[in-house]
Amino acid sequence: MTAPAAVIVGPPGAGKTTVGQAVAALLGVDFADTDHLIEQRAGKPIPEIFFDDGEDAFRALERETIAASLGSFTGVLALGGGAILHEGTREALRAHTVVFLSVELTDAVKRVGLGAGRPLLSVNPRATLKYLMEQRRPLYASVATHTIATDARSPDEIAAELAALLKDRG
Repeated sequence: MTAPAAVIVGPPGAGKTTVGQAVAALLGVDFADTDHLIEQRAGKPIPEIFFDDGEDAFRALERETIAASLGSFTGVLALGGGAILHEGTREALRAHTVVFLSVELTDAVKRVGLGAGRPLLSVNPRATLKYLMEQRRPLYASVATHTIATDARSPDEIAAELAALLKDRG
């Protein structure tokens, strides 16, 4: 079975894309972000998918994209922050090496910039981000093979830790 070297999950602002790209470079493998793959597939940015087609349509595209990627992609794969909401996606992740990049609200707010281009953060972004993080944290933890705290750490430092974990298992 083909499988990603690692799947990265976490809330907005955890560093999934930035750290994922750095880890992929350290391991010499490809990187993919499912949000980017969804945009390519839909032919438009995620905010437009949300506004034109609705969140349900976006989540359906997300589930299809993740399922396809889990079965065919061999690099480092970053999932969107809400991907773990679907029980089927969480179940599929159990067969993979999943890394939860944990971040606290203060650092997440600094990194996200309070919602620019993030449809779910368009109204009262700080309170919404806090709610989403509290709601999703147990789900991220439930699928995680490894959890790495990212607060007050550089992406390179986090990537080095993650690459070492993956090489050790490997």
